[in-house]
Amino acid sequence: MSGPEDNEQDDDNRAFGEAMRDVERLGADRVDPYRKRRRPVPLGLSVGDEDDTEPAEQPIETGEFLEFRRPGIQHRLFRDLQRGVIEARATLDLHGLRVHEARPALTRFLAQSLAARRRCVRIIHGKGRRSDGRQPVLKQKTNQWLRHRDEVLAFVSAPRWDGGTGAVYVLLANQQQRAR
Repeated sequence: MSGPEDNEQDDDNRAFGEAMRDVERLGADRVDPYRKRRRPVPLGLSVGDEDDTEPAEQPIETGEFLEFRRPGIQHRLFRDLQRGVIEARATLDLHGLRVHEARPALTRFLAQSLAARRRCVRIIHGKGRRSDGRQPVLKQKTNQWLRHRDEVLAFVSAPRWDGGTGAVYVLLANQQQRAR
């Protein structure tokens, strides 16, 4: 049985065929491949390459969720940071950077954020899915670097809706706290 809907479908198909009659197929059937990003690789830094202002880094086993707070940070303030109640005023995206590019970018970003008196910022380090079964490189390094910065009071993995385990919220000290 054919009903009115079948007739409408046939009319639509005929109209479409009629409209496409003069169309010629393009030569290429495929889209050009996208430029593949380089995988972050940890650098083997020699003793002379280390930054003198920071202590030597010992590898820290990085879990899925990052969490750090200095003594004296109120529990309620830390919970607000975890829940995303404190708005991140700026974001740094480290995706696709190598370790030697990411560290100075992070240092500049923190300095600019302090100068602008931002209380909370977000750093996107990624989840490390291209790390071939090893630890996520930038996530691990971000975890290490932030722990060594005096201006960082606390950091925690962002809520799922704002980057989840691929980003951290960072609570920064204000100038009066740093002067003490």
